[in-house]
Amino acid sequence: MEPGETIVEAMRREVKEEAGLLCDPVTLLSVEERGPAWIRFVFLARPTGGTLKTSKEADAESLQAGWYPRLSLPSPLRARDVLYVVELAAQYLQQASHPLVLPQELPCSLVCQRLVATFTSVQTVWVLVGTMGVPHLPITACGFTPMEQRGGIKVAILRLLQECLTLHNLAIETKGLLGLQHLGKDNIDGICMNVLVTVAFRNPGIEDEPPKVRGENYFWWKVMEEDLQKQLLQRLQDSSVVPVSR
Repeated sequence: MEPGETIVEAMRREVKEEAGLLCDPVTLLSVEERGPAWIRFVFLARPTGGTLKTSKEADAESLQAGWYPRLSLPSPLRARDVLYVVELAAQYLQQASHPLVLPQELPCSLVCQRLVATFTSVQTVWVLVGTMGVPHLPITACGFTPMEQRGGIKVAILRLLQECLTLHNLAIETKGLLGLQHLGKDNIDGICMNVLVTVAFRNPGIEDEPPKVRGENYFWWKVMEEDLQKQLLQRLQDSSVVPVSR
């Protein structure tokens, strides 16, 4: 990305520079991250114009571009990680694994995560809420220690949950993204990722209440609104989120 760009503007520019095509994004397919210093956004997009780049237009961005059958890509590839991305797009087109998601153009000063941390029991959902000021979804950001830089968002999430929960008897799973926000204008270049997280007891028994919260900075909010509860349960059961990988 270049200074002042939104994520979608950067995607459109890269496609134009490397392939010669104009395009519109359909949905965010996945996010790859290695801490806050390296984040890659994978989009499914549709061409809307332009002309495929030819070998006569070769430059530092790419040598040329062409359309190929998915199972007969040219060899050698510059990077084999594109194979996973192509398969992910093919699977999404065959059966969408999550609703259409595009970045929301809202300012954020940090690279951070807004947690939708959930506990479920017999069709009931609880969500962890912060109490400092107005009740809100907890927010955490990666620290600058080598461990947190390497560990990425999962380490930051565990650090926040350790503040309020006793984790040794709990299973924490980062499911993926519900959405994200970024603007990139006016020197505000942070990203906030809305991350769906599940909290469960390692040895589930008769517990039908969420684990006890330590301190007064957080509490479990029982979702009573039927439509919201239904949406959260569906997202959890189907893992209907944008996947995050490393």
